[in-house]
Amino acid sequence: MIAMIMKFIGDVLGLIKKGKLDEASDSLESAYKKFLKEDAAYFYKIPTAELTDKLLKEHDYTNGHLEVLAELFNAEAELRLARKDIPGCVEFSEKSLILFEFIDKEYKTFSMERINKIDTIRKRITEIPIN
Repeated sequence: MIAMIMKFIGDVLGLIKKGKLDEASDSLESAYKKFLKEDAAYFYKIPTAELTDKLLKEHDYTNGHLEVLAELFNAEAELRLARKDIPGCVEFSEKSLILFEFIDKEYKTFSMERINKIDTIRKRITEIPIN
């Protein structure tokens, strides 16, 4: 499932780079339902501070589900940034970061790719131009 989501995320990021933001948004919307069996709105409403507890306890999500959601949130942050929605970009970056850090701690396996994503997200949060 992770390989499939990574290809999907690559496609979405490609759409964002091409400026096809509505198409990227539609793809992301459908991905939440396809990969996690919930509408995107459900995940959007979960407060950042409650994210891991709510998903692990109330939905029995695995670390694999959390990793998929972290990837989707990260792509969502990129989309929000492309749309100049700075508060949305920061919110989804923070949610993605929390999930990736949780996964990194829980998996107890080293992943350079995950570490790089965590660093990239932290950098985006600290360097984002807030007007």
